[in-house]
Amino acid sequence: MLEIRLHGRGGQGAVTAAELLAVSAAEGGKMTQSFPFFGVERTGAPVQAFCRIDDKPIRVHQNVYEPDVVMVLDASLLPVVDVCSGLKKGGIVIVNTKKKKEELGLKADKVFTVDASKVAEQYLGRRDRVNTVMLGAFAKVTGLVPMDALKKAISHRFKGDVAEKNIKAIEECYNSTC
Repeated sequence: MLEIRLHGRGGQGAVTAAELLAVSAAEGGKMTQSFPFFGVERTGAPVQAFCRIDDKPIRVHQNVYEPDVVMVLDASLLPVVDVCSGLKKGGIVIVNTKKKKEELGLKADKVFTVDASKVAEQYLGRRDRVNTVMLGAFAKVTGLVPMDALKKAISHRFKGDVAEKNIKAIEECYNSTC
């Protein structure tokens, strides 16, 4: 089973990103689960969302404490949240940042960066809407979610011009991740 933990701030769409990730993996024939973890947080407060992907039914129903993949939607969380807490050996961290991975000082074997904020501003008109954009980075880094399934999930969630803009942003993020 692959376990993913997303870190973001309230209002950035971490919960929606986890849902879309689950839907796109399900499109590819996988069993999935997604859910948020937050209390009385307000816009801008740290939040987490989780996703599990497996070939067989998922029977565990708890937060993800030992993720295989961590996605960080907002790099300003790095000084205040230990995003690598519990990360499995060989685990992957994907961070939305302008910085190079060496500058982040994360204790992880595999760190990938992408300026998803720039991509979101370019295609969606808002720097703070990186949730869908980061899914492109996830698709590239893990190879676990086919782009076609991701595009289909986006098209189910959003319609018309909004869906098209998100798909273009995901493709750009996919190509920009390093």
